[in-house]
Amino acid sequence: MRITKHSPRASEQRFAAYLDLLSGALGHADRIAPLHAYCTGLLVPGERKSVEPMAARVDPAHVQARHQSMHHFVARAPWKDEDMLAAVRFYALPTLERQGGIQSWSVDDTGLPKKGQHSVGVARQYCGQLGKQENCQVAVSLSVASKEASVPVAFRLYLPKEWAEDPQRRDKAGIPPEVQFQTKPQIALEQIRAALEAGVPKALVLADAAFGNDTAFRDQLTQWGLRYAVGIQPTTSVWPQGSGPLPPAPYQGRGQPPKRLRRDAQHQPLSVQKLALGLSADAYQTVAWRSGAKGVLQSRFAAVRVRAAHRDYQRQRPRDEQWLVIEWPEEEGAPTKYWLSTMPKNISLKRLVGAIKERWHIERDYEELKQEIGLGHYEGRGWRGFHHHATLSIAAYAFLVAERGLFPPSSPRRSPRLPAPALPQGQKPRGASAAARAA
Repeated sequence: MRITKHSPRASEQRFAAYLDLLSGALGHADRIAPLHAYCTGLLVPGERKSVEPMAARVDPAHVQARHQSMHHFVARAPWKDEDMLAAVRFYALPTLERQGGIQSWSVDDTGLPKKGQHSVGVARQYCGQLGKQENCQVAVSLSVASKEASVPVAFRLYLPKEWAEDPQRRDKAGIPPEVQFQTKPQIALEQIRAALEAGVPKALVLADAAFGNDTAFRDQLTQWGLRYAVGIQPTTSVWPQGSGPLPPAPYQGRGQPPKRLRRDAQHQPLSVQKLALGLSADAYQTVAWRSGAKGVLQSRFAAVRVRAAHRDYQRQRPRDEQWLVIEWPEEEGAPTKYWLSTMPKNISLKRLVGAIKERWHIERDYEELKQEIGLGHYEGRGWRGFHHHATLSIAAYAFLVAERGLFPPSSPRRSPRLPAPALPQGQKPRGASAAARAA
């Protein structure tokens, strides 16, 4: 058989070389075989990607031994997720660079529904996958994206206060002592700092209102020299263009001269919702940003220059002007979304909207990580196992992204799959459906 770069055989050879690269992050030779088995199990077809069903698929003749080896590797072996993700980044980023370079960094959180109360970090909290408050784990991630693809480069569990402050639960789940309660924006800033230190090329930071509404998050991005376009709540206060806080009070000749900005009853900022409703109809334009499965995606937008006003009475100088972007679909009675952005002042509305809407990449990442790779299928309860499984899921997904990068952007979206050995007669791995067991 003639081997071309698009043939199944060539893909398998690249996968073997990729696993050799990842093996350098393990620290011990006896972890190499379970690494190969685990990543293979995540990529071969199968409904359930927990350890036992994967062991049955990758080594049907020795299911029990393979299961024990893979379980120890993911739940107990002390290899570092950071080292593994660094190897993943080294492999995947050249693909993004060939696709026009890294265009954005996307911050997001994702919910993984869970039953029971014992899996690390599980609590009743908002789960985006279900669209409501539910029993779940929530993790924060950072992805880097080109125009064509994106890859997560950091992933960490959000630990609710009731977990962070419970010594007994911490000990049982193996939560490291240095891990304390942090808000999701604080976790995201740590991930961004690590990416900067690792030399990931800077790009526009994108985030929804869960992160963008945090003023400290936005201010820190600016201090690091990163532009952003982040969602905010309708109640966020701003000063419209041409206005701002009052200067410090006149010096009265006693004590230190006043330095802080002021407001008074007649001089107050506006909520972005009130500002949006006060704009003229001409301020809103229809903008199309990309083609979707159901046709061209478009809506009505306005963009105006504002200054963020949050607690600026504690500051000595006003914040810099930035863009307030408002989305008001024609069929809606009021604006539906708001963003603040530090993109250049002379940018066009079309480019501004196009950049903001690039967050669809990370939504697709999570969809494929959960549906194709099995990100949420891990059945262990500990901190280490949760993060090891997530890291290996990202590693498997990064290989798919790199393989797709071998095809031109106009080609149909492909998901290269590794061949799975047939199960022995009567084999029924725990967690597999009746249809899967009958293979």
